[in-house]
Formats: sequence, structure tokens, C-alpha cells
Amino acid sequence: MAGELVVIALGGNAIKQAHEQGFTEEQFKNVDVTAVQIAQLAKDGYRLVVTHGNGPQAGALLIQQEEAESHVPAQTLAVCGAMTQGQIGWMMQNRIAFHLAQKEHALPVCTVVTQVEVSKDDPDFQDPTKPVGPFYTKEEALKLKEKKGYIVKEVKPGIQRGWRRVVPSPEPLDIVEKKSINSLLAGGIIVIASGGGGIPVEKNEDGSYSGIDAVIDKDRAGFKLAQAVNADKYLILTDVEKAFINFNKPDQKALDTITVDRAEKYLAEGHFLMGSMGPKIQAAIRFVRWSGKEAIITSLDKAEDALQGKTGTHIIA
Repeated sequence: MAGELVVIALGGNAIKQAHEQGFTEEQFKNVDVTAVQIAQLAKDGYRLVVTHGNGPQAGALLIQQEEAESHVPAQTLAVCGAMTQGQIGWMMQNRIAFHLAQKEHALPVCTVVTQVEVSKDDPDFQDPTKPVGPFYTKEEALKLKEKKGYIVKEVKPGIQRGWRRVVPSPEPLDIVEKKSINSLLAGGIIVIASGGGGIPVEKNEDGSYSGIDAVIDKDRAGFKLAQAVNADKYLILTDVEKAFINFNKPDQKALDTITVDRAEKYLAEGHFLMGSMGPKIQAAIRFVRWSGKEAIITSLDKAEDALQGKTGTHIIA
């Protein structure tokens, strides 16, 4: 419905495809495809807040930082999160603005470098779970553990074989810049915010915030963003048109419209892997439980159709 406020959470395929190396030109080409879709939704009359992942970019940047340590000081994981928010935000606002102008619908677009509050007491700091950077062999991973102090884990079977560095992924508690984001929305601006899950920060006793080296799940942070702006819909765009139960099995079944109770049942039964669809379903459930409104999961090229109820997996109260 035109006029509704939609928070869009973009998957990594909106910026970098799995087979690509990650050159700037490649990423701009992918962002351009994404920007066409977002510009069309804006022309349809939806008010939009866009958030996105940054996994490949942050992973690449960490390697660049560490490889250059003999020449310049390496920046922290929190700083790398801020840097990639700026990088991807620039790409998106550049191309969205262009396609809005092409459609003669010249809305302003603005990126907010966003801090997201977390707690140092979060259990994930004791047992990190978030993979960052490339895949390694077991031998490579153990060498990095010994040489650089990485925490490394083997990726669970069924996703992709190999070992990866893991870092803490604490629960997002609050969007620090929520007042600024809401002010921009009130001015009719398309806002890009909380990229990569936001910069993890902890609130100090004096009211200031300090960066924490962690990576927040973008879909969970997207839910907190949807709360902060009181969204009408939470739209999660990934690389499949619908979520499935019994995925990749002979009896796999695409999900159309399901209740939040049914979604929780399927999640508990293990139908959604935590390395792929699981966090998206979790975030959708949280949004529906909190708002009583609808969350939608679909592919990037089906966003407009999904908002019109023609496709996608719709989770309702």
C-alpha cells in the first residue's frame, strides 16, 4: 500500500555475488541493479529505510588492514564496520538517486553511519559465532589461530566446507541514531542506515559510547531499526523468492503466507539453517510478534511483487 513505511534488509548478493572477487566496478554493478528496484518502490509511494550486510567487504578490509600492519597501524573491527558502512552507503545513495532522477521522482537519499548499542555481557563474547573473512583449510586456520590469535571454527556441514575466523555477534539493544533517522524520514528522505548490522558500541557511565570489536547480525539489527522507525512492513531481500521447509530435499515446499506461530514451529524443527535462512526467519518473527504487522522474505527482483502480495513468504500475526 502506497505511503507505508517499509524497512528493507538487503542480503549480500545485493552488493557482491559469491563468484566475484569484489572489485569496485563489480560492486557498483550489483548495487545498480538493487538501486533500480528501490527507486521503483519509492515511485510506487512507499517510504523507505534501507539496511544492508557488509560481510564480504568487512572481511576483505580486515585482511587489507592486517597485511599492511608492517607499514601502517591496523584499524579495529569496529572501525572497519564504520568504513564499510560509508563505502556501501555511498554506492547505494549514488545509484538510488540516479535512478530516482531517471524516473522523474527526485527524492533525496541519505546514509546515516549508525551505531548500535550492545552489552559486553552478551554470551556471544564468551563463545563467538559470527564468521568473517574467507574460508581456510584446517591447517591454515590453526596457523592463524597461533600466529594472530584468531578464534577459528569449522563451518557446519550443509553450508560450505571449511574453517573460518569467528567474532562475537551480540544482540542489538538500541539504534543510537534513531532520532536522526526519524527526522530524515519526516523530511521525506530515503534513509540508508545500520549497514552491516551497525557499529557495535557500549554505553559508558558518562553517557558516551565506545566501539566494541564484534559484528551484529544485519537481520536482527534490521528488526531493531524497524522498531526504531515504527515500520509498517519489514522486507527481507535475499537470493530466493520464498523460504522453504525441507529445503533441497525431495519433499521441499515453498512457504507462501504463514502465521508467526507456524514460523516458530518450523524454526524449532530445524528447517532454517542458522548460516542462511535462520536469522532472517528469527528477525521476521520478532517483528511480527512486536508489531502485529507483516514481515516478508523474497528475492531482490521480486520486491515490488512481494509488497503487492503476489509472491514471497509472508509471515503474519
